[in-house]
Amino acid sequence: MIDFGRDLCSDLPAATRREWLVTNGIGGFAMGTLAGTLTRRYHGLLVAALNPPLGRTLLLAKVDDTFLGDGQQCDMFTNHWAGGTVEPMGVNFLENFRLEGTTPVWTFACGDILLEKRIWMEPGANITYLRYDQVRGNRALVLNLKTLVNYRGFHSVTRAGDWQMNIEPVTHGLRVTAFEGAVPFYLLSRQADPVPRHTWYRNFHLSLEEYRGLEAVDDHLHAATFKVILQPGESVTLAAGTEESPNLDGHAAYAARRAEEERWLAPVLKPGSVEPSPELRQLALAAGQFVVRRPLPDGPDSNGSDGHSVIAGYPWFSDWGRDTMIALPGLTLATGHPDIARSILRTYARFVDRGMLPNRFPAAGETPEYNTADASLWYFEAIRAYHAATGDDDLLAELFPVLETMIDWHRRGTRYNIHVDPLDGLLYAGEEGVQLTWMDAKVGDW
Repeated sequence: MIDFGRDLCSDLPAATRREWLVTNGIGGFAMGTLAGTLTRRYHGLLVAALNPPLGRTLLLAKVDDTFLGDGQQCDMFTNHWAGGTVEPMGVNFLENFRLEGTTPVWTFACGDILLEKRIWMEPGANITYLRYDQVRGNRALVLNLKTLVNYRGFHSVTRAGDWQMNIEPVTHGLRVTAFEGAVPFYLLSRQADPVPRHTWYRNFHLSLEEYRGLEAVDDHLHAATFKVILQPGESVTLAAGTEESPNLDGHAAYAARRAEEERWLAPVLKPGSVEPSPELRQLALAAGQFVVRRPLPDGPDSNGSDGHSVIAGYPWFSDWGRDTMIALPGLTLATGHPDIARSILRTYARFVDRGMLPNRFPAAGETPEYNTADASLWYFEAIRAYHAATGDDDLLAELFPVLETMIDWHRRGTRYNIHVDPLDGLLYAGEEGVQLTWMDAKVGDW
């Protein structure tokens, strides 16, 4: 359904405005523009959830990829630099952009050569794959993959100064350690040979951050260039992640990703049902990108499993109680995943405190924030919607004591002066300096 031809792909402003997103189901993601240029601090090929589903840290910012064919250098990326320079202009070679499921696919043309690039993440792991396929051409090409890395919180930017990272060889690639105590990450390929570097590329311009009134200049480290000679019909895969031994078979890894997507779609595609439109398939897949695993406060459940939650919005939000309960029917029940809905409801029951559902989770292991007047009310509605769809009396019986406790606390009064007014039975909420609704933006004293 998402399929853009050369008329849009070669238009730099249009290709820069349009963004893509892939996720890994534990809070990590990869995100960027069709043009391959960075416009947000949140753009990156590996934003890893180091404390799933939070602790999101930019590890691989981008890959500046170039191939040499027919005596011509063909850039597959674009960079905007502070000061206004745009160089190179990879969109000049971009013929097509499309989605295969949730996987973005770029097609670049240079002479008679067509090269496809795919980017996806391994479900449940902080691993991003890039696979390049020479799909047309009658001669070998030289492919150079310049890996630009970082190690920063995804809300920030980097001004590198004299920061020195440790880059060391391992089997099939390199291990990068940003500083002592940092989580190491790996750049790996079976086919391409890494040439280590340690050169800071400074002054990337982030236009959307400038628009937001925020620091709009970022630096990234050129850690290595992976080089390979690609014959017609061949492919090469680069993996970036926090695991030392991922599956480096790009075709098998991609097949596993697509199989996971088909499993998510299975309830929508069940025999006897109406064949969903391409738009409905894409919408169902997009719904799945927001569902994440969340560790339970007292450890895995009786089946050894984590709980589930919902990311309130990419790229910057974490999982929020209010948003999770509002979105639960559409993301899980409408897509045929009542088991996920059940897990979400049971997960949040574990975090109820003083009759309140968490507003948000700062980080794994930290105390949730409870500054919300309506998340608890939405919890009741989400349970009602779940029971109406499933008739699951067992879960209702399990959660009923939690609901009774929530009602009792609201009658007596809980945090932030939230209580039932005894005169009219309506809910009162409010404490100076604390936002309790979705209208929570604050600038200065406003």
